[in-house]
Amino acid sequence: MENSKEKIIFIGTPEFGAIVLEEMIKGGYTPVLVVTSPDKKVGRKQIITPPPVKKIAEKHDIAVVQPEKIKDAIPQIKNINSDLIIIAASSYIIPKEILDIPKYGSLNVHPSLLPRWRGPSPVQFTILNGDEKTGVSVMKVAEKVDAGPIVSQEEIILKEKETYTQLHNKLGELGGKLLAETIPKWMKGEIETKDQNEKEATYSKILKKEDGKIDWRKPAEEIERQIRAFSPWPGSFTFWQRSDKLIKIEILEARAYKNINSSNYQIGKTLVAPQNHLCIQTGKEFLVVEKLQMEGKKEMNSEDFMRGFSDFIGTILS
Repeated sequence: MENSKEKIIFIGTPEFGAIVLEEMIKGGYTPVLVVTSPDKKVGRKQIITPPPVKKIAEKHDIAVVQPEKIKDAIPQIKNINSDLIIIAASSYIIPKEILDIPKYGSLNVHPSLLPRWRGPSPVQFTILNGDEKTGVSVMKVAEKVDAGPIVSQEEIILKEKETYTQLHNKLGELGGKLLAETIPKWMKGEIETKDQNEKEATYSKILKKEDGKIDWRKPAEEIERQIRAFSPWPGSFTFWQRSDKLIKIEILEARAYKNINSSNYQIGKTLVAPQNHLCIQTGKEFLVVEKLQMEGKKEMNSEDFMRGFSDFIGTILS
């Protein structure tokens, strides 16, 4: 597809922004400039690694600037005389001075059906709360985070057992395609924006490592959703007191088990259910664990784990 001649600046950093950018380009809209975070040291070996958005920009020979502070890029942004700024998962707080530079303003793509799940973790909270539908929203950027008027939206139905990574990637692709459809209509003045209903607004939060600790008092269905929502980060973990050692165990895959009387055991108790399944008593019903990983070990299916650690059964997890 031939690329548009409009001068577009793209601001974004993580994987979601990279997927959106790639799909935008496929749809015929290649930015003239990408603004993204500086390269960072990653992993135990502290290898200098470029942000995902930069990798896509370099693949398509797009100019990149990586300011520590977004205000440092104002000269380059102003010099372009841009038509539009597109924002997708930016790591910067972007001042009005920059947002107002382009001829047609600034648009942000967000992976939820706004005003539901404003904030930094919409995909995780969509799964965590058992939402049946989600989508992407393109909005005009306002001073209040994720509260700008809606320019366009597209809705999808969640698949059963959808994980964070699966939904995140799907919404990134959908967002990039929606932008490619929205941009020309927006520039031609063919779109009438719709204000968000503040009364319907819900908010996600920044996730911390400790949010991954499993509360076994919750129902099995809720814990199962957490496992899918928090994979790969912050993960969903519990602790096993083995003799004098407290061992961290991450639950990687699980399902709720409703077919047996599950009110006779102490919450957090581990046991073997029919078909040699590893089960854990929750606040309501059992959680059947299918894959798990002990700290410092490789991931294992539950049968292999029980063969190697038979003393796990009958213990109480914390």
